[in-house]
Amino acid sequence: MIDSHQHFWKYNPVRDAWINDDMKVIQHDFLPLDLKPMYDQFGIEGCVAVQADQSEDETSFLLSLADQFDFIKGVVGWIDLRSNNLTERLIHYTQFKKLKGFRHVVQGEPKGFLMNPEFINGVRKLREFNLTYDLLIYHHQLEEALSFVHQVRDVKIVIDHLAKPSIKTKEKTRWELNMAAMSTFENVSCKISGMVTEADWKKWKPEDFTPYLDELFEMFGAERLMYGSDWPVCLLAASYEQQLSIVTHYMASFSAREKQLVNGENARKFYNL
Repeated sequence: MIDSHQHFWKYNPVRDAWINDDMKVIQHDFLPLDLKPMYDQFGIEGCVAVQADQSEDETSFLLSLADQFDFIKGVVGWIDLRSNNLTERLIHYTQFKKLKGFRHVVQGEPKGFLMNPEFINGVRKLREFNLTYDLLIYHHQLEEALSFVHQVRDVKIVIDHLAKPSIKTKEKTRWELNMAAMSTFENVSCKISGMVTEADWKKWKPEDFTPYLDELFEMFGAERLMYGSDWPVCLLAASYEQQLSIVTHYMASFSAREKQLVNGENARKFYNL
């Protein structure tokens, strides 16, 4: 089993200002030795560590951890995809075998960001280096994301956190329509991750997620979905065990092959782990 999406950080209140006072439970360090016991407990072989800070220092930090801990199978870092010296920086990163792709926190960007020609060209360039792109957006950004994906059809794209539907309000009509359109792009996969933090943090129930998971499996099939914990951010609303159990219980009646795909094989193939 592979956890396709989790984070590490040494908490810095200035750099990590997005972790506000409503999130005190994650206002401290989270490092590999904090995570490994849970992987041992639940039979998870390894993970993909994903950037949380938008700097190349973050990329170097994650790669250094990956060097020290074998269970970190891949790193999704950050790089300025709009930079004039992007090619030079990508060549630099070819020396790091565990560097698998990049992500930008588009959910925090203004409308129109995904239509920036420099950004689109930067994402296209990832294909030349056999690198992936993690698309982090809210559900209301999906229309723009569809136009973006249309222009990067040769790049392996994975949507983080189901594109953050409004699970708390149970609204899903526009999300459903846009995600259905997104699933028609064969280069696009989706992570089953980050669900609990889009629900009511204190009052969520496992059945709150069923309608969204039903739609995802109908759209993408087991072949283009991958499990991710979003640890430690998930701790805002659930323990590691609780968020994992949502997926395992939902898939209890699935075939062994389908479980194998979602729980690890798809992540291995997508990220070339």
